[in-house]
Amino acid sequence: MSHNLPDMLQATLQKVKELMDVNSVVGDPITTPDGVTILPVCKVSYGVGGGGSDFSTKANNRPNYPFGGGAGVGAKIVPIAFLIVKGESVRLLPVTAAPSTTADRALEMVPDVLDRIVSYFDNKKV
Repeated sequence: MSHNLPDMLQATLQKVKELMDVNSVVGDPITTPDGVTILPVCKVSYGVGGGGSDFSTKANNRPNYPFGGGAGVGAKIVPIAFLIVKGESVRLLPVTAAPSTTADRALEMVPDVLDRIVSYFDNKKV
């Protein structure tokens, strides 16, 4: 007695592999006219389920039992940040739904502060 459930699950997982590639997590780069490159970064999660059942009939001696089954996938893609590349500078700009903490805000300011310090000392050399 054979069932189509393994085939259904295999086909479902194959579709997941086709849909969930690296471009689902780190998107295609977007380049602005002034040379800034923006890369979207996403969180991807998904769940897979499947099941089936044999149905009894009056003629159970038939070679093929009646069978019912199904398989499915649920996926969720949530943007979490943008990588911003400008010249030699790379910055992570998080997408936050809730207000960030003081520590988060301070950490986000570090690249700007470092850029200003480097710029200050570069101007002093001239």
